[in-house]
Amino acid sequence: MTIDRPAEYLFSILQELRKLPNETEWVEFKHNNDEPDEIGEYISALSNSAALLGKISAWLVWGVDNHTHEIIGTTFKPASTKIGNEELESWLLRLLNPKINFRFHTLQVDEQPVVMLEISAASRHPVQFKNNEFIRIGSYKKKLKEFPEKARELWRIFDRIPFEKEIAAENISADEVLRLIDYPAYFDLLALPLPDGRDGILSALKTDEMISTGNSGNWNITNLGAVLFAKRLGDFRHLKRKALRVVLYKGTGKVETIREQEGTKGYAAGFEGLIDFVTNLLPSNEVIGQALRKEVPMFPELAIRELVANAIIHQDFHATGTAPMVEIFSNRMEITNPGLPLVNPDRFLDSPPKSRNEALASFMRRIGVCEERGSGVDKVVFQTELYQLPAPLFETTDEHTRAILFAHRELKDMDKDDRIRACYLHACLKYVQRDYMTNTTLRERFGIEDKNSATASRIIKETLEAELIRPYDGTASRKFMKYVPWWA
Repeated sequence: MTIDRPAEYLFSILQELRKLPNETEWVEFKHNNDEPDEIGEYISALSNSAALLGKISAWLVWGVDNHTHEIIGTTFKPASTKIGNEELESWLLRLLNPKINFRFHTLQVDEQPVVMLEISAASRHPVQFKNNEFIRIGSYKKKLKEFPEKARELWRIFDRIPFEKEIAAENISADEVLRLIDYPAYFDLLALPLPDGRDGILSALKTDEMISTGNSGNWNITNLGAVLFAKRLGDFRHLKRKALRVVLYKGTGKVETIREQEGTKGYAAGFEGLIDFVTNLLPSNEVIGQALRKEVPMFPELAIRELVANAIIHQDFHATGTAPMVEIFSNRMEITNPGLPLVNPDRFLDSPPKSRNEALASFMRRIGVCEERGSGVDKVVFQTELYQLPAPLFETTDEHTRAILFAHRELKDMDKDDRIRACYLHACLKYVQRDYMTNTTLRERFGIEDKNSATASRIIKETLEAELIRPYDGTASRKFMKYVPWWA
């Protein structure tokens, strides 16, 4: 599903569907059959078949004769249909897996009621209804498992098409493209002059695959163009839940919310405003870093930029009902994105990042929103060390990845896990800088005075016992011992 459909658009689509010589694998005509299970099975079958045939959407239409395609009207009223106490649309969505976008449209044609169900093509996974996958074979609805060659072909298609190249708005006019896309921001972020004419703007957007050519001289907006440069993500129905949310809480828990804001623009167009909004919510701390005492925000802006950009870039866009989130507490900031990481969180600092959304990541790097490949997390760790903050924490839940920045805390107030994590990440940072951690460098990291070197030795011992670091040269004396991460 993309933008809301005006009646004129739906009428033109209906006319095109009626011109088809027969029912196809992606279109089904009905009269009054409103049996809920049948509708659910058709959604699965039509969605999967649309993906197989390279269609953006499939259609299930009530009020059109199956053979002649004449308008005959229908008594089916989806808005008032319920299963028990549950509305039909909600009931269908609950039993579909994965959740896909579909929407009922009702219109009058020749004074006859017609209902059109617009169904998004499957992506990433075949669509199931009540744990069964369906497919269209000719004009017949069949279980996908009965046609293994179709299943294999469907999976090959899913493997070929990345999220960014899928279509967010299909077959719209050039004027509609320019209404929906913040094209001045595109040229501004790339430091390019704005072309004089409409054709030059469209050509540039097409070259960067923000849009693609549609039918009859119209255009498609790709997911890449929409998520980066939408004037309003809410204009794209399946992307409006992907807007990043910022929540400021009172204290250290989620009991009381002070402020909550949801982004409206595409990620690239709205990124600087988002970072300004987040940093303005932060209180300041007086810190000592590298013998420098000054008032600074609770968290370094560069670290915030990198972690927010990572959350945007590495999210799983096909996870439903969830989006990147920044949560600010009195003692920490949590930045969460849907989807599990493609590399071990313990290796975030040294591993070249693998992204589900490489085209998105590449463009964000081009416009300077995030650092060059592989240099982001080490800058986050460097910034936390520079301002003598506890080490960041990277963790996963069943379906999310989370990065946590902690407010300033004295070494004596850090627990054992804090100390070990900081020591490990310090060793990682030194190693990627082609250097080694020593007692001396760790004292500098924590601001430990030279006379208290035993404190640093104790932290190193704790981290050795946790098997997160190892001696670089086991024959060296303890005084001159160098350490590297366990994986080095």
